[in-house]
Amino acid sequence: MEAGTEAAHPKDVIDEKLGTLPAWDLTDLYPSPDSPELEDDLVKVEKAAISFKDKYAGKLADLSGEDLNSAIVAFEQAQEIMGKVMSYAYLVYAGNMSDPEVGKFFQSMQERSTSISTHVLFFTLELNKLDEADLQEKIEKSSLSKYAPWLRELRAQKDHQLSDELEGLLHEKSVSGRSAWVRLFDETMASLRFPFKDEELSSAQILNKLSNRDPEVRKEAAQSLGKVLGENQRLFAHITNTLAKDKETEDQWRGFERPVSSRNLANVVEDEVVDALVSSVSGSYEDLAHRYYKLKAKWFGVEQLPYWDRNAPLPDDDDDVINWDTARETVLSAYAGFSPALAEVGQRFFDNPWIDAPVRPGKAPGAFAHPTVPCAHPYLLVNYQGRTRDVMTLAHELGHGVHQVLAGVQGPLMADTPLTLAETASVFGEMLTFQSVLKKKDDKKAKRIMLASKAEDMLNTVVRQVAMHQFETRVHDERRNGELLPEQLGEIWMDTQRASLGPSIRFEDEYASYWSYVPHFIHAPFYVYAYAFGDCLVNSLYAVYQQSEEGFAEKYLEMLSAGGSKRHKELLAPFGLDASDPDFWSQGLKVVSGFIDQLEAMED
Repeated sequence: MEAGTEAAHPKDVIDEKLGTLPAWDLTDLYPSPDSPELEDDLVKVEKAAISFKDKYAGKLADLSGEDLNSAIVAFEQAQEIMGKVMSYAYLVYAGNMSDPEVGKFFQSMQERSTSISTHVLFFTLELNKLDEADLQEKIEKSSLSKYAPWLRELRAQKDHQLSDELEGLLHEKSVSGRSAWVRLFDETMASLRFPFKDEELSSAQILNKLSNRDPEVRKEAAQSLGKVLGENQRLFAHITNTLAKDKETEDQWRGFERPVSSRNLANVVEDEVVDALVSSVSGSYEDLAHRYYKLKAKWFGVEQLPYWDRNAPLPDDDDDVINWDTARETVLSAYAGFSPALAEVGQRFFDNPWIDAPVRPGKAPGAFAHPTVPCAHPYLLVNYQGRTRDVMTLAHELGHGVHQVLAGVQGPLMADTPLTLAETASVFGEMLTFQSVLKKKDDKKAKRIMLASKAEDMLNTVVRQVAMHQFETRVHDERRNGELLPEQLGEIWMDTQRASLGPSIRFEDEYASYWSYVPHFIHAPFYVYAYAFGDCLVNSLYAVYQQSEEGFAEKYLEMLSAGGSKRHKELLAPFGLDASDPDFWSQGLKVVSGFIDQLEAMED
């Protein structure tokens, strides 16, 4: 069997309780990892890249606006082919990270992609050297105006651009540097097995046990997770230290003063806006998480909840298993209630094999939506196990998928949305689903359970992610003074967790290793604040929706369709929102606080 066949062509799984769980079919990208179509594309794009360099390198300043537009079109076409290849390679890899043949295939595609893209690396570097006035004149007087947003964001990076030789070196070394460490983390995490009773579980399976009804199951799962992570702390600490030092070195060469600044620039958001978000959320820890977990501890009849009960079902929650068909209908009906057009796009993911839902050994844990390229379609990965949170995760990832489909009209260079707005459609989809389900609950107990579940999800999205951001900030800041021991990383983790979650959560020693399973710290440093950004933004956006008359859905779909062609100020202006307004974040946090107010009122 050729490399990656099982990962590229997984089978649907029929589960007694969950029903038929769909597996994705990646043949819309390529038939198989060793298919002639894949090899043909690689050969074709390599020839095109070499020809492109011969034609344009060192000549951009002398091109007319129309000729420069033609060059960008050719560059975009090459990027789409490479994007298709690497999307396929990653999705095959995500399907089974523990298979050495799959890992080899993914690595070989990374290496070939890096080699090919080296030929066109000059293009963006040279674009950033063009005279601003000359470029603007060309944009105004030619079809180059279509790419004005892309050129604007590209040239925002020019002050941090290095020499062509250094940029080429960093590009070529990435595959044996940063990318190799990320792969080591992914494959190590995918291969870990966590003892539970007489089973050996994956990280996705053991994490699912933390929301089990049985407190002894939660305790055993939490301790097993902490024990195995603790046994691997030296490796995870080494990966974290290496990547943090690597980032520090590159940031210094590029002239970024703070570790977060490069991420903010990529997200097209000012440092001050992110600082205001983090300050607003951390200043609300007591009003939000501390207050809620004190209430939850009371429901459980204790002064302090052990950390493994933080996401536990409420004592009177029936916690029924939700089968796949019910989950699908729940999410799609919620989307349709807002916009039939939105639901129609969402329906495509279920009508076609675009979702991979079953839990499998070696499969990537968690969930994601991969946009692939506009000439194809996105794919969703979830690990569906029938919990209410799994339904909300499905609503979340489907929101991403719909956003990616709609933004595809912008083309490969402008379809991608900055992380600060990338979470908008996903969190909005969750909110639609929550509100739809809540309306159908007609008794106080059911409403309380739903409100508590939503409050917890929002605390996980806002408070927990900002606490993780603070963990990252401290790690990167302190790494500049030398390598951090595993124990130091654990201490920073515990400090930020205690401050954010409050005195009603009791932590045990093994929890100090929990920082190490968070993939965002490795894959995309300083990604996590985007969740809080998106949640607060959506809270404000949803409030506008509730007060709006007709036309909101159309404006919302138009916003999603803009992709990365507009900045957050432009996209939010039609809704009367401005993320740079100091009051913006407090308005979003009031929604979370309001849910906790309602729960406290139910105690009376």
